[in-house]
Amino acid sequence: MDATTSGATPSIPLHLIIDEPLSLVSALQQTYQRSQRHCFGESTPGEFPLAANPSIVLHVLTSCNLNPEDLAHLEVTCTFFRKPANFAPDFQLSISELAALDMCEKRAIFKPMREEERQVLKQRCGGSWKLVLRYILAGEACRREKSQAIAGPGHSIAVTSGGAAYTFGSNNSGQLGHGTLEEEWRPRLISSLQGIRIIQAAAGAGRSILISDTGKVFAFGKDSFGEAEYGSQGSKAVTKPQIVESLKDVFVVQAAIGNFFTAVLSREGRVYTFSWGNEMKLGHQTEPNDVEPHPLLGPLENIPVVQIAAGYCYLLALACQPSGMSVYSVGCGLGGKLGHGSRTDEKYPRLIDQFQQLNLQPTVVAAGAWHAAVVGKDGRVCTWGWGRYGCLGHGNEECESVPKVVESLNNVKAVHVATGDYTTFVVSEEGDVYSFGCGESSSLGHSTAQEGEENRHSNVLTPQLVTSLKRINEKVVQISLTNSIYWNAHTFALTDSGKLYAFGAGDKGQLGIELVSQQTERGHPERVEVDLS
Repeated sequence: MDATTSGATPSIPLHLIIDEPLSLVSALQQTYQRSQRHCFGESTPGEFPLAANPSIVLHVLTSCNLNPEDLAHLEVTCTFFRKPANFAPDFQLSISELAALDMCEKRAIFKPMREEERQVLKQRCGGSWKLVLRYILAGEACRREKSQAIAGPGHSIAVTSGGAAYTFGSNNSGQLGHGTLEEEWRPRLISSLQGIRIIQAAAGAGRSILISDTGKVFAFGKDSFGEAEYGSQGSKAVTKPQIVESLKDVFVVQAAIGNFFTAVLSREGRVYTFSWGNEMKLGHQTEPNDVEPHPLLGPLENIPVVQIAAGYCYLLALACQPSGMSVYSVGCGLGGKLGHGSRTDEKYPRLIDQFQQLNLQPTVVAAGAWHAAVVGKDGRVCTWGWGRYGCLGHGNEECESVPKVVESLNNVKAVHVATGDYTTFVVSEEGDVYSFGCGESSSLGHSTAQEGEENRHSNVLTPQLVTSLKRINEKVVQISLTNSIYWNAHTFALTDSGKLYAFGAGDKGQLGIELVSQQTERGHPERVEVDLS
């Protein structure tokens, strides 16, 4: 479509369409035009602007290869779009801003927000609805809010796409939420949460956290948010999910459990932590058994975060800034896992600047016990930290104190990464799975019933295709593995059809599969009898 050759339609400068407000006439004329443009059924061609249906505008602007002349012609001639938007046209906003706001209106995280809350989010994101939309979409991409499975230390959580939560495995502190202290070897529905839609889950040693679609946080198991895995605090066992009252005024969208602390993320992108604040380890001063949330101070106070990940005594935060996506780290720097080129601790979040040098836009971040990983927008994978057993995938066991691209995955476009205790999994765009690192307890998935036991516990120094998952003929969309230094690891693979496969350690029932006599682990993926679709 060429506006210059149409003969009937004059061209309009592009900046008048996208970047400038639509109020190009006097207030009196604007009032008259507004009344005309609200007559959707009776309006004549040319009377109603595309701003009244910004969704189609956003589609055109982002999905079509248009030049400025095309856009000008589109604004003048496409007068047949007369369906109202989700709100009355705002003539103080450009078309692209209206389109972005209209798209925000359709997102679950945005719908329940009051107008003042929306304006606060807009300012945190940089003062533009387009930036708010980018923030929301980035969070949806890296925080899986559909079905999910969590391989915790000794116990597991599975959440269906409808929001039902199942738990199984070790239950010595009531972390399964069924009102008992008995182990469960099969997935069991948490009946007390019926009618509540769960969208996120987190599992730590002896404790579990669930988050509802209304931002409420339910916790059960050990009653302390901040104890170590074998700490002395939290002797009281909470055997059924209870709302965390200290977070009742915070709309939470994600939780992460690390040693000595727990962190939660609000829908506005603020990070709060419980405990482990002595000596200002997480930017605040508090006692180890403190059950009150404290905002994470420092640079992230005014920068929206879309995802958090917790490892052994450290926290990673994926931030969304007007200039692009970035990663911050705080806590213990042992092994170089903070990514700053040293092994020193950080009391406040600090930007990992290596991604700028690599020209990589982070989209997903994962924090293992001693190492970390990131997936870039272009599908590259970076790892850093303690490289024991080859968990960084660089072909050796050396430590890396700054993020380094996994070169052997250069021909793979990754979309998801998961890290545990010296183990790493990568999922490709096609649904193939690669793993590397420590092979203890068969958690890497590189042994099958046909291959025997000879490679069951072998360490893998570079990414290797998990052929046992390839054979199930299902597209894998998520991997979860145990992130603990005290528990034998197990691994979940979730497919796009909602099927769940498990392998690794199962001595407490954490696989959701009955093991035969004397068997403590499963070397190849086996279907868990729970439908997460």
